[in-house]
Amino acid sequence: MRGIVAVKASEEKTSAERAGQIEAARERILTAVSDYWALTAEQPGERRRIPYAGRVYDREELVNLVDSALEFWLTGGRYTREFEQALAEYLDLPFCAFVNSGSSANLLAFMALTDPELGERAIRRGDEVITPACAFPTTVSPIVQFGAVPVFVDIAIPSYNLDVRQLEDALSPRTKAVIAAHTLGNPFDLKAVRSFCDRHGLWLVEDNCDALGAGFVLDGTLRKTGTVGHIGTSSFYPPHHITTGEGGAVYTADPLLSQIIRSLRDWGRACACPPGVDNLCGRRFDGQYGTLPRGYDHKYTYSRFGYNLKATDLQAAIGVAQLKKLPDFVEARNRNYQTLRAGLSHLEDRLEFSVCHPDARPSWFGFPITCRVPGGRDRIVRSLEAAGVQTRMLFAGNLIRHPCFDGMRASGTGFRVVSDLPETERAVSDTFWLGVYPGLTAGELSYMLEQTEKAVLRL
Repeated sequence: MRGIVAVKASEEKTSAERAGQIEAARERILTAVSDYWALTAEQPGERRRIPYAGRVYDREELVNLVDSALEFWLTGGRYTREFEQALAEYLDLPFCAFVNSGSSANLLAFMALTDPELGERAIRRGDEVITPACAFPTTVSPIVQFGAVPVFVDIAIPSYNLDVRQLEDALSPRTKAVIAAHTLGNPFDLKAVRSFCDRHGLWLVEDNCDALGAGFVLDGTLRKTGTVGHIGTSSFYPPHHITTGEGGAVYTADPLLSQIIRSLRDWGRACACPPGVDNLCGRRFDGQYGTLPRGYDHKYTYSRFGYNLKATDLQAAIGVAQLKKLPDFVEARNRNYQTLRAGLSHLEDRLEFSVCHPDARPSWFGFPITCRVPGGRDRIVRSLEAAGVQTRMLFAGNLIRHPCFDGMRASGTGFRVVSDLPETERAVSDTFWLGVYPGLTAGELSYMLEQTEKAVLRL
């Protein structure tokens, strides 16, 4: 007996020693990674071109990424759980699902609203969804792909958000939802839009991909954008407010919508167990589903036609570090925006700058400019690009004019338009934007101002 005890004690000691060695090796690796970052971090003044956006990170993201890689779990794991929980807490919402892109987030948000469990409120083929024509395409793509009908409203310059005055005109007996983005981090009139949706029993989806950290005052309370509607979405593509490389999130306060979103994200399965976990409910082999044999494995039972839109733990590891920096990122973005606004204010006779709703608290993604001089936008953009200042159009401009709509335009079916979209057309011809991301230096902002002024005064 003593011999057995001695052997067990020896094995435990060996196991403990091995665990200690593994942890020590891990610490050496992560220390080396931190040192590597210090040696390779980009130094100010090294860039020849001023980008409109880019990654801003430090040793913490790199260390987290390698730490996750050493575990080699790869799919969703401890970092995913930490990131989802931290983002939900930041937004003050109970439910958040990490996904592989902002476009996937928009897809899940829309498809969740088509679920039969929603009864009469579910969006069905042929139902209508109100959305601005000046948009990013993957805000609208799921509507078209499902067979619902986008009803396009104009934007209002200088907010660049949907024109709330057109909502009633867009309404029909088949309207089921409003889906709109907070353009370039400038919140749309959430009070008016949510009131419209509530009056008519419509869903509201906030495409928050360009506005993480923005807010809107409702009934005296500051609410984060993305949390006022029934579902909010985010993108973590490198130019956005925080990045996980590729990546996005869908969030909601509604437990049923959250359940549907996670099911659709995870192949459409009925089981709620996270990767690597079995029998969370304790009744894995007890149920009757469809016409399957009673007791068929619940982990392999599918209640929806879903997708696989999960992100990886490697991405979540970066997100955990990025999210801690978000308040500082938002502050820097807004500060850079104000620098550009003040520096170009003397050009208001030739340029029109953005305006916010009085209750909006923006988290600027970019600095939009509409040129008042006919044909001037293109000349300004060419001049800035030649000088090494990157510019961007206002996303798709008028989405309806793109080749993806050729067939529908020709047939006159598949979408509706509320007006001639004059402000959307103006954005197509006259609007562009500059970057305000946190990686810009004071010198770069000064150069941007100098080159913009020079280009405008040549008009």
